[in-house]
Amino acid sequence: MPAGQSSDVAAQWIAAMRSGDHDAAWAVSDKVLAARDPATRDDERLPYHRRWVWDGSPLVGREVLVRCYHGLGDTIQFVRFVPLLARIAAVVVVEAQPCLVPLLEASNLGARFMPFAPTRPRPPRARCIEMMELSHALRLSPGAAKPPYLCVVQQEIDAQRARFAGARPTAALCWRAGGWDRERSLALDALAACLPRSWQLLQLQLDASAEERRAAPFLNPEDRLARILDTGGLIASADLVVTTDTMVAHLAGALGRPGMVLLKHEADWRWETGARSSWYPTLRLFRQTRRGDWHGVLRALTAALERWPAD
Repeated sequence: MPAGQSSDVAAQWIAAMRSGDHDAAWAVSDKVLAARDPATRDDERLPYHRRWVWDGSPLVGREVLVRCYHGLGDTIQFVRFVPLLARIAAVVVVEAQPCLVPLLEASNLGARFMPFAPTRPRPPRARCIEMMELSHALRLSPGAAKPPYLCVVQQEIDAQRARFAGARPTAALCWRAGGWDRERSLALDALAACLPRSWQLLQLQLDASAEERRAAPFLNPEDRLARILDTGGLIASADLVVTTDTMVAHLAGALGRPGMVLLKHEADWRWETGARSSWYPTLRLFRQTRRGDWHGVLRALTAALERWPAD
């Protein structure tokens, strides 16, 4: 979402993105860009997620520094455009969250990736742009960079498959989102109860407690998943990912893996409005029909899992 805009303008942009009307969203962003005061660019008085970086200057043939000022999922979602930026720019350097750098480097995206240190950001280059501004700057919709655009090194996948080899289907679960939006989370026991008893379970919860890791018959209860590459290896080795709206959903979609995503009522704009999102076509979406009501979502999920993979 363009930074520094009024709530009314933000609502217009969100509505356009939710409906998949990227031309309308870019038109809103153009107006926001034209109204910006150059003196407020990358304003150090603001938190990073509220700053704007790109001033509308051309990127062709320039040295471009891409800054990742938002969340992990935002970086994973919009990094798809980095290879297309690299085709027109002279040099592309991406300042990304440190935990993502190994995964992004392994994906051969045509750019140099550096860890972002909030207290010591890298000095500006000829052109700077925030990761979530790339779609607007390049006038590219999700269809221009379809998944999979991230990849996990084969050794990571082979290592996970060797640990959990078996004839039964394997589902990888993530049930809790970040604390800043608890409406995206649900209880592990409610989610695990939806899975057919014949399935094997992997846990993908980055901050799973010891109690949670013992609460379901996970094949990997000991895993604390310190590295996102480990999470990516598990996702790539599983038959299906089942998750709430978290970074795991973005990672599964970016890897092009099949998944089922459980969404709160009035879900984020990137999930659009239907059973699929153009950002992540391999993910099937299950939405609350009433705020806070996971019961209907879990019933639909249970039915879909019973039909999988035919459905």
